[in-house]
Amino acid sequence: MAILPAAAARWADRVPVLVVGGGACGLSAALAARERSVRVLLLERAAEPQGSTAMSSGLIPAPGSALQRAAGIDDSPQRMVDDIMARTGGGADPVVTRVCAEAAGPTIDWLAGRWSVPLEFAPNWEALGHSRSRMHRVPGGAGDDLMRHLVAAARAAGVAIVGEAHVTELFAGGDGLVAGVRAQMAGGETRDIAADTLILATSGFGADAGMVREFMPEIAGAAYYGWDFNTGDAVRWGRALGAQLGDMDAYQGHPALADPQRISLHFEGIVAGGVQVNADGERFYNEADNPSSGGTHVLRQPGQFAYVIYGQDHYAEALTRKRTQIADDMGAIVHESTIAGLATRIGVPAATLEASLRETEQLAATGVPDRFGRSFGPAHRMRPPFHAIRVRGSLFHTQGGLAVDGAARVLRADGTPFPNLFAGGGAARGISGAGGRGYLPGNGLLTALCLGRIAGDTAARQAAG
Repeated sequence: MAILPAAAARWADRVPVLVVGGGACGLSAALAARERSVRVLLLERAAEPQGSTAMSSGLIPAPGSALQRAAGIDDSPQRMVDDIMARTGGGADPVVTRVCAEAAGPTIDWLAGRWSVPLEFAPNWEALGHSRSRMHRVPGGAGDDLMRHLVAAARAAGVAIVGEAHVTELFAGGDGLVAGVRAQMAGGETRDIAADTLILATSGFGADAGMVREFMPEIAGAAYYGWDFNTGDAVRWGRALGAQLGDMDAYQGHPALADPQRISLHFEGIVAGGVQVNADGERFYNEADNPSSGGTHVLRQPGQFAYVIYGQDHYAEALTRKRTQIADDMGAIVHESTIAGLATRIGVPAATLEASLRETEQLAATGVPDRFGRSFGPAHRMRPPFHAIRVRGSLFHTQGGLAVDGAARVLRADGTPFPNLFAGGGAARGISGAGGRGYLPGNGLLTALCLGRIAGDTAARQAAG
């Protein structure tokens, strides 16, 4: 991951806009650049673009989109900024937070209207830190479905996508002007590609255990459920160039990775009233407060695992997402008509599990918050039959990275921008503040699509000018 002088290159090609990384950020950047009618080359390390986006929930929060307005939701970018700042204790980057909140609705409209990505409004998501329902997704709901549509749009727009292209070095001068990249191509060929502008969309560093231990020791013991190529390339290049890094201890965790099936469960069933218990049959935190920090709660339990418990209504809600269906098909979900029978099947004390679930029934009847601060309403009642899934806490995605400005330009340590270097998504500093508590559901795709679009548009205008 070295920085080489431009004189060392043997240029095989030159492009106005070069994008490294083919997830939601890279594809959004490529689409925006193509809209300016410039040539775009996208290099993807895997055979086909997938990345963290394909493994995600596919949910995109966007206040003020046409779809949200049609659903009659009163929302605004300022309200979303307020939600993010409340969750992060004011620690999120204020410039990027506002830019993304203001760009989110127009970006959804742009993807749906300009590029025919079949987005739909996802209701009932006024939860987990979002004060309004503002989620969007494609039919099918998961990140791999979103990726298929983004890749199809990019190919139709004329983006040159090259898979199995591993960028190993950047060429740059002492002034920080990036001249291009060196990539190992399929078959072992090395190619030096010159670029007028470079967009880093290589995601985070969750797959590099050493970097996780260095920057995020509290989550280092968690199972990693992320893209194998999230090895911190952008951070390494940024450090070598003298770029500013931000919120390097920030991450998106998850408390419900089916074990041993390694299926990341969606949170609809939890929001509907599902709970988690440990090996002793006891609840141990507010499951509906913060999924990201929930991963560390599970890590602290005996054996570092827990069970997600659904009543029938919660299970029916969870089944609306295909990962729950896949988990059921794989035998990950235990079904029983009684609490005692469920306790026997999963090996927890029946009396304790009975007390834990009956408590939620009482709370649903009274509306009084429990000792963790979670409230249960009538719709959250734990009705039979009962369903359980053994889970572990996981690290899904890092949220720290290269500091960028409102135009997605990478910043030097002194706060000035590099001349022609851009970043977004997991390669850039996110809007989650410090640690694992600040992540709001969907904010990874929010920054990927919005910063990607901004980077692509700015880079294309600069290259054309």
